[in-house]
Amino acid sequence: MPRTFVALGSNLGDRQASLDRALRRLRAEPSVSLRAVSSYYETAPVGGPADQGAYLNAAAALETSLSPDQLLARLLNIETDLGRVRSERDAPRTLDLDILLYDDLIRSTPDPIIPHPRLHQRRFVLVPLAEIAADLVHPVLKKSIHALLDELPPDLDPPRLFPRVEPTSTKELAGLRAVVTGSTSGIGFAIARELARGGASVVVHGYRSATSLEQAVAAIRSLGVESRGVLADLRHPAEHNRLVAETWGEGVDIWINNAGVDLLTGDAADWPFERKWEELIAVDITATMRLSRDVGERMNQGRGGVILNMGWDQAEMGMGGESGQLFGAAKAAVTAFTRSLAKTLAPRVRVNALAPGWIRTAWGETASDTWQERVRRETPLGRWGLPEDVAAMARWLVSPAAAYITGQVSRVNGGAV
Repeated sequence: MPRTFVALGSNLGDRQASLDRALRRLRAEPSVSLRAVSSYYETAPVGGPADQGAYLNAAAALETSLSPDQLLARLLNIETDLGRVRSERDAPRTLDLDILLYDDLIRSTPDPIIPHPRLHQRRFVLVPLAEIAADLVHPVLKKSIHALLDELPPDLDPPRLFPRVEPTSTKELAGLRAVVTGSTSGIGFAIARELARGGASVVVHGYRSATSLEQAVAAIRSLGVESRGVLADLRHPAEHNRLVAETWGEGVDIWINNAGVDLLTGDAADWPFERKWEELIAVDITATMRLSRDVGERMNQGRGGVILNMGWDQAEMGMGGESGQLFGAAKAAVTAFTRSLAKTLAPRVRVNALAPGWIRTAWGETASDTWQERVRRETPLGRWGLPEDVAAMARWLVSPAAAYITGQVSRVNGGAV
C-alpha cells in the first residue's frame, strides 16, 4: 500500500489529549494502518494571531489504500469530530492534520497539494518527521528530510521535546487482584493494561511464548502495580487446574476469560473445519466454562468477585461463511453459559460477557479492502474498534461502578445491530 506521512498539531485545550485522540482515530480508520509516530514537540506558533499559545506537533507514518483525496476527507472528518472549528487563516486550533507526502506523488492541484508546499520550510514539521523518516527523500527537491532540516537557518526558539504524561486516572480497582487469560497481546493485553491503570495487580497469562509473557508483565509493572506471568496451554484440562492453583494465592477478585483460538492468521487459517471446531471447543468453550466454574466456586466461598467472559456480537446476529459458523456457535455457547452461571453464583459473584464487533487486532491489520469497506458499512461509527475500546468496557464492568450488572452480554461494536 502507498506510504504517506501526516503532520499533527494542536494549540487549544488539552493539546496532548487532542493528539492522542487523533492518533487513536487514525489507528481505527478502515484502509489506514498507522506504522510509526514521532515524539511530541512543543513549538512556537508561526503566523496567525500574535497572542496564541504554543503548539504540540508530531508526525505519523501511514500505509493506506485510500487516494490522497479520500485520505484528506478522512483527516478533515477527524478534525471536525475532535472539535476543530475553522475561522481565520493560521488561527489557533484544537487539531490540525496535514498530508505531507504520499509515496513519490507530485501533485500541484487540486488540494491536497503533494508534497506539502511548505514542508521543507518548517522546522516544526521536519523535526518530528526526521525522527521517524530521516532518510526519506523529498520527491521534488531530491533531498532527504535530514538534509532539509540541516539546511534551515538557525532558530532561536527551536521545537522542544514534550514530556508526554499518562492521563490521570482514578484507582477504583486499587487493592484488587486480577487474572486475564490470553493477555500477552491484542484485546487481552489491552484489558490487562487498563485494569492496571485502575490500580489492580494483574496476572498475565500466555500460551507458549515466554518472551511475549515477560514483555507484557514488564509493561504492566511499568504502570506501578504488581504483575507476574503464567504460561498454560488451555487446550488441556490439567492446565486449567494448574492455572487456577498457581494464580489463586490469597484470592482473585477479577477473572477475565479472554483466551481464544486464532483461526484467522498463521497456519490455523488453513486447517480443515473439523480441526478448527475442535480447537474452539477446547479453548473458547471448555476452558472458559471450567475456569469460570472453578474460580466462581472459590469466589463464592470467599470474598466474592467478578468473572468476565469473551463473546462476539455476531454470535447473536449471525454471519455467513465458515468463520461465522465456527465463531458464532462457540461464542453463543459462551454467552449462554455466562447468563446461567450469573444466576448460579448471584449474589456474591457477578458474571458478565463482552461481545466485541469489528476490533482491529492482528487480522484487521491485514484485512483486504473489501473487509475494510465492510467495517465502515456495518458500523454506525464508521471505524474499527480498538482493543482499548473493549478494555475500557471491561474495566467498567469489573469495577464497583457496575455493582448492579450481572448476567449481561455487552456489545462493544460501534452501534451495529
